[in-house]
Amino acid sequence: MRGKRVLVTGGSGFIGSHLVNRLLSDGAKVGVLVRYGNLMKNERLQRSWNDIEIIEADLRNRGALSLAASFRPEVIFHLAAYNHVGQSFLQVEECFDVNAKGTANLLDICSDVEKFVYMSTSEVYGYQRQVPFVESMTPEPISPYAITKYAGELYSRLKQRMRNDGAIVIVRPFNTYGPYQSSKAIIPELIINALAGKTIRATKGEQTREFNYVSDIVEGLIRAAQVKGSIEGPVNLATGKEVSIRDLITTIVRLSGMATQVELGALPYRPTEIWRMYADASRALEHLQWSPRVTLEQGLRMTIDWFRGYLGSVRQSNC
Repeated sequence: MRGKRVLVTGGSGFIGSHLVNRLLSDGAKVGVLVRYGNLMKNERLQRSWNDIEIIEADLRNRGALSLAASFRPEVIFHLAAYNHVGQSFLQVEECFDVNAKGTANLLDICSDVEKFVYMSTSEVYGYQRQVPFVESMTPEPISPYAITKYAGELYSRLKQRMRNDGAIVIVRPFNTYGPYQSSKAIIPELIINALAGKTIRATKGEQTREFNYVSDIVEGLIRAAQVKGSIEGPVNLATGKEVSIRDLITTIVRLSGMATQVELGALPYRPTEIWRMYADASRALEHLQWSPRVTLEQGLRMTIDWFRGYLGSVRQSNC
């Protein structure tokens, strides 16, 4: 990436901010696309603010996206999305506008870039009869968020076939965690409660998921932008290792070192619960020469340490 002009949409988000900082450390010239009036309402890019070029434009507005084209990007990482699964049922129109229409707009306006990496989501798989999830499965998305991210995939695949030069790569990251993640996600929520000594109330925790440390996912995105040749269709970015939510909770409590009470079975399962969810990541190894390096325990230790320091600094600043 050294010397490349790289545009990141969603660069102030959780994964996006880690990607931006990685690109800067690799010597890239980085532009970050942000929506009007939304100039970094968080601290994720605070240290990098003077090193990036801010481009104010809304993905839903094709005219405004000419600003993105004027940055003259050679590589685009498209991470921006309306990404709250639950709220997407209440914000269906915005979800379609940002995730489906916005992706089409960006692909059309910036049609001549060397590499366009579209970050989809594991949510597109939805209900499947077997695990692990492989890219050849027919997606069965079960939320407006997942449906619209899949729509973005389909348009990206259309462009793949039209260009037929390997410029467009589609990746499907599975659950990601690490520093600066929103407390609405399961791992930060559990960590914050554990460090505060609050009782953790959960379901029986029999359902399984897989979790990827953010630096591994960022590495996968970078590899996708560097790959030579064409990759037709999506590529899973995943550990391929499932863990029960019950085991996840007990591991976080153990690593936190706090005497936190855990009440398993205190909450009911969701009516639409997916019982097992993890991926086959062999395609990423084959095409991207990528596989995750950070184990779940290593990643949880680093994330807990970061939240402990971050929460301590917040408390100190409020004194």
